Amino acid sequence: MDHYKSISELHRASNLPAPEHPMISMFTCDELKSCTLGWREFTTDFYMIAFKKIKAGHILYGRTKYDHENGSMLFSKPRQVIEMNNIELEEKGFILYVHEDFLNGHPLHSEIRKYGFFDYEANEALHLSEREEQIIWDLFSRIQSEYFNNTDEYSRDIMLTHLDSMLKYSQRFYKRQFINRTQLSGTTVSRFNASLATYFEDGNFQEKGLPSVKLMADMLNTSPRYLSDLLKQETGKTAIELIHIFLVSEAKNMLLSTDKTVAETAYLLGFENPPYFSRLFKKETGLSPNEYKKRVEFPGQAGVA
Repeated sequence: MDHYKSISELHRASNLPAPEHPMISMFTCDELKSCTLGWREFTTDFYMIAFKKIKAGHILYGRTKYDHENGSMLFSKPRQVIEMNNIELEEKGFILYVHEDFLNGHPLHSEIRKYGFFDYEANEALHLSEREEQIIWDLFSRIQSEYFNNTDEYSRDIMLTHLDSMLKYSQRFYKRQFINRTQLSGTTVSRFNASLATYFEDGNFQEKGLPSVKLMADMLNTSPRYLSDLLKQETGKTAIELIHIFLVSEAKNMLLSTDKTVAETAYLLGFENPPYFSRLFKKETGLSPNEYKKRVEFPGQAGVA
């Protein structure tokens, strides 16, 4: 697999003109051009933001194939595997590459890591409305105008400011997408909790250990980051927080309905370390498992968290 450390190197390998700037590259492609960056898997040291309405060919990044039923934005981060083959577009699109070193010393260097969509899979691309497309194209044009202008001390900051705006709008549009798709397909939290319950009832907690966010994402055919962001939008809690709530709920039931010790209860729930179970239980309830059991058995002593 090829790895491109510089944008110029990628341009040469893709038969593209040399970039105007060594650390940032942007170009448009229309339905008359293939806009293909290779017929093989490759990785880079740059962030990619792309907008495409594809009628043929395929794009792979992460583990899944890009859904090109509608116009969509794609985001990938450095060293994520990408493959673009025989792309044909229905309408004009763009690709924007930003080398990770271009962000050094700028607030966006740390801020960009907060945008979870760089960790989404290809089938979780951002689908835009017509109005949203106009906003994204306007920001792309603003960056492009500065990109082709004579470079001065303000150029980098202006381009990164517009890039940050593009990312903020994308975050806003993803939240709209979360809401719309929830209305169409039912609440994700219901499917999440049902999958957790099935995993528990099948005895997997003891056999396979605690359920991870990655495991739950695999069960729901999504990426861990997308799942957590979607659940956060629906419930205000992340995937790991909901897993902890489920675990503590089951622990409460076990502590009151069986004569198992705290350690035995922890092992039945998949905890290899009973003290960790006790810390999690106290964090969620305000009481240790033993305190919880005593207070419920003797409710006159105090209320239960």
